[in-house]
Amino acid sequence: MMNNRNIKWAALEKLLLPLIISLLSVSFGHADNTGIYIATVDKPINAIYKKLYDNLEASRFFVVLEPPIGDNMARFKQRWGEDYNRNQLEDIRSLVVCNIWYVNQVANKDPDMLGLCPLRLSLVQKNGKTRILFVRPTAVAANSPARPVLAEVESIIIKAIEDSLTAGGAVTKP
Repeated sequence: MMNNRNIKWAALEKLLLPLIISLLSVSFGHADNTGIYIATVDKPINAIYKKLYDNLEASRFFVVLEPPIGDNMARFKQRWGEDYNRNQLEDIRSLVVCNIWYVNQVANKDPDMLGLCPLRLSLVQKNGKTRILFVRPTAVAANSPARPVLAEVESIIIKAIEDSLTAGGAVTKP
């Protein structure tokens, strides 16, 4: 038989356990970068860039901007001195993409999620290997009515990335 004290403890456990679990998941959520899709290929950026660009466009996510971030950073090498490129990255580029039909769908569901548009992919090269980084829209839109649309967008972009990399070289994904 449960006494009054055991009943209170059982009720408290039911309340505290989910709270503790949710707090732990928040604290560790950023440690493993689950909000960022990362693919790594044992090739330099130049070997995969064009294929990725073409796959994104074939998926109807059109490249609207191609900032050469590494080149722009290099202009500050002298000014920044020893603080310049401490991780010795060989190249950093970005592909900024948009599909206007999906923009309209997101706007119809949740205009605040237009903060994601346009989307971008970052390509980072070190030791001849390239990492493609993509912030998962679903990580940002967890409770948004636009989440299903953004999940579709996310899967299309990730498929374009994976198709680009599997065409030639070892690929690792998180």
